[in-house]
Amino acid sequence: MSYVFRCFTEKKSGFDVEAGSLYSDLKKTLSIGGLSSVRVFNRYDCEGIDEKSYGLLKQIVFSEPMCDECRDERLPDEILKGSRILAVEPLPGQFDQRSDSCSQCIQLLCGGNRPLVRAAKIYLFSGEITDEDFERIKLYLINPVEAREASLIKPQTLKGEYPAPPPVETLFGFTELSEDGLLSMLKDLGLAMDFPDIKFLRSYFKDEEKRDPTITELRMIDTYWSDHCRHTTFTTELNNAQIEDEQVLKAYNEYRRARAEIYGDREKSRPVTLMDMATCAPKLLKKRGGLKNLDESEEINACSIKIKARFDGGDEDWLLMFKNETHNHPTEIEPFGGAATCLGGAIRDPLSGRVYVHQAMRVTGAADPKTPESQTLRGKLSQRKLCQTASAGYSSYGNQIGLATGLVHEFYHPGYVAKRMEIGAVIGAAPEKNVVRKRPEPGDVVILLGGRTGRDGCGGATGSSKSHSEESILNCGSEVQKGNPPEERKIQRLFRNPEATALIKRCN
Repeated sequence: MSYVFRCFTEKKSGFDVEAGSLYSDLKKTLSIGGLSSVRVFNRYDCEGIDEKSYGLLKQIVFSEPMCDECRDERLPDEILKGSRILAVEPLPGQFDQRSDSCSQCIQLLCGGNRPLVRAAKIYLFSGEITDEDFERIKLYLINPVEAREASLIKPQTLKGEYPAPPPVETLFGFTELSEDGLLSMLKDLGLAMDFPDIKFLRSYFKDEEKRDPTITELRMIDTYWSDHCRHTTFTTELNNAQIEDEQVLKAYNEYRRARAEIYGDREKSRPVTLMDMATCAPKLLKKRGGLKNLDESEEINACSIKIKARFDGGDEDWLLMFKNETHNHPTEIEPFGGAATCLGGAIRDPLSGRVYVHQAMRVTGAADPKTPESQTLRGKLSQRKLCQTASAGYSSYGNQIGLATGLVHEFYHPGYVAKRMEIGAVIGAAPEKNVVRKRPEPGDVVILLGGRTGRDGCGGATGSSKSHSEESILNCGSEVQKGNPPEERKIQRLFRNPEATALIKRCN
């Protein structure tokens, strides 16, 4: 049986910025008056290496000798004496970038199989801290959507023992359910679809399939029919628009005139929707012959236009792509991961178009971050925590992938108390000759490219599409993706190589 090595690293005096910042935060934001000092340690458990390798790695991977103190196995009693201890670790099964990066570095240095690494954060609080204050500190530091309190006992092994998944459940009796039964199923399964949707499914499986569906089929349909994927809110038919604001009414009338020009005789049969309003301008430009440089294809990626680029004194045909991503719901419940993957998701689409992403923009909305912690709505993170942690998540992803963000703007308005706004936008380009677009054929190889995922992200589409309650923050942990910027950076570099992109027929 292999051995689990454990070490603790702490920043030396002068480098302990995180501890100093947390101390200031707890004193000012939570008003923990009796707090006298805070110390922060990173704890690493590693399995799958030998003792000689560990002696080398703890000074190269787990710590930096110039600015870190590294201690083996346990923290000395003189450090722990008189302190309140809190250990925090990521939820099991979620992707943890710190652990993953350590594991990759060890494999690069030592060769062989990649070892198992588990990281945790250890906090020591000194002073006169009441039980009530300590619970408030826990609530401030542990977002139950992404993390949990960790054990202080070293495990015998880091290998996870996960039971085999049970057989896929068939929802027997689904096609015979009454309307009350369908409503109960919507609630019990936590589905994002509306009642007419599940009622339609009952008829479909009864009349067309002539069988009951499995839980997997129902959840798959729930995902694809979610507002995140199908944009049901934007395709809602607006049959009777009553507009009081003169400017809005003027814009609406301009939209109706544009529709008449775009659709002609078909205009009356086309429903008025928010989606139609959002897309009518480019449709009108195209009809008038003003979008001659639009790059159209069967791929569904970023918006793409054809441009002439000056390169080495001459003109070249290039593709310019731009894309925006909104991550309002994920950032609201897990600000670091939500904002990080907002940028990562915006990059993903032009990257799928085989272009290199050069620049980004971030526009966000929050309520007043100066609002005292005591006035935070029940079941929600404070606006201060949201703003600071989301900013850190976005910056972390951008810095790691090497992307400059030219504009960052945050709006403060009470309308963002219930739900934060988080928008990331990017622009990229590549020589047109490097982008090959062909139809896939039988026999072609399909490659799934990217980082290995944990359980994070499952249910994210439906999670952002259903109504939420105070308990949502406890139940939606798996719905927020965890970003892996080093892996996306590798794909960015791969796709800059025309020999690689020439092999790609279709990419999404």
